[in-house]
Amino acid sequence: MNTVLAGSPMAFARSSGRGSVVHIDTVTIAIVLAISLLGLVMVTSASVSIASKESGETFYYLERQLLLMLMGGACAALVFYIPTQALERLSVPLLITALILLFAVLVPGLGHAVNGSRRWLRIATINFQVSELARVLVLVYIASYAARREDELRGTFMGLLKPLGLLCCAGGLLLVEPDFGAASVLFVTGFGVLFLAGARLRYVIVMTLFAAASFGALAMSSGYRVRRLKAFLDPWADPYNTGFQLTQSLIAIGRGQWFGVGLGESVQKLFYLPEAHTDFLFAVLAEELGLAGVLLTLALFVALIWRSFYIARLASDEGLKFQAYLAAGFGLWVGIQAFINIGVNMGVLPTKGLTLPLMSYGRSSLIVSLAWVGLLLRVYHEAMIEKRGSATVRQRSSVLGERQVRARSPVQKDLDIDEEDEPA
Repeated sequence: MNTVLAGSPMAFARSSGRGSVVHIDTVTIAIVLAISLLGLVMVTSASVSIASKESGETFYYLERQLLLMLMGGACAALVFYIPTQALERLSVPLLITALILLFAVLVPGLGHAVNGSRRWLRIATINFQVSELARVLVLVYIASYAARREDELRGTFMGLLKPLGLLCCAGGLLLVEPDFGAASVLFVTGFGVLFLAGARLRYVIVMTLFAAASFGALAMSSGYRVRRLKAFLDPWADPYNTGFQLTQSLIAIGRGQWFGVGLGESVQKLFYLPEAHTDFLFAVLAEELGLAGVLLTLALFVALIWRSFYIARLASDEGLKFQAYLAAGFGLWVGIQAFINIGVNMGVLPTKGLTLPLMSYGRSSLIVSLAWVGLLLRVYHEAMIEKRGSATVRQRSSVLGERQVRARSPVQKDLDIDEEDEPA
């Protein structure tokens, strides 16, 4: 195997009859590794006390997080070798699979309930959160719709309303679980993909206002969501009950100051901050690494989002619309979910049960997220092949033209000169 390094991409030439080349985006891999390894360190730090209490093993969550990263990496490699054209052809069956999964988790005996929410399917001894996979499958269909129905999407209101209706259907199933956070991320991400695909601005504004009003009504229609909203507006009014999570998170972030109290030295993770290794990992990071660690984390996520949109632009320039929407969807998902998780930790948004992508401890979330990274790398690979192929065709055409000029006889050249000298 020959290795070729050219700028940021690294290409591995495989020995085959056609001399095919695999293009690996080392920039994306480096960013994802940095985020995941930082998350591994923080999960270990945040879970030491709770792991000792629950299992007697200090590094219980470290071992499992590392195993999940390896499983996610294997899934990413598997997804990387699936042509995106196959995903586009199978977008409808994948959508049906997603809806079946979201419905199956609600069926007693199939779905597994934890803390009053029915979001998991028990596979052997492992609970799998179906919403993580279902959201990706739904977004694959949205990207396919945007590529296939581009004219309808850009020209008519119904072209935008149809996929939004599908998003509402999938979101409704998520709300029944209930999983308001996942429903919000799915709807906003899908809506963002449709907007990037060219939906008219006036239609987008109308549907945005309608969606905002609908989500507001849903938030007020449930008692526990109203309590969360009140705790968000004034967490110190009930700091030992409804406002407990948020007040402890704010205390942790405040203690971090500029450079933190030191790795492993967090006090809030010691049975004060619930879900310190999952939903509130960012608060522990802010306490132990301070503002410097927060800025580093934000910079890594911004870099990943930027790279996703760079790959989307690369695919779009080569005419790969479906692939471009997939890459843009990944960037939107990472940005939206990270923003919500960090906003919850800082008291900017009401509490949601959403993990910090690629960092928080979470079996289904981490594996599916890394698999989606494999899909992003596949888009880069196909875009680079298309780009290199176009460049090769142009180069060959140029060389062929030069050869034809050189091959012309002296008599033909003299005739060309005489024709140019003739008056018009």
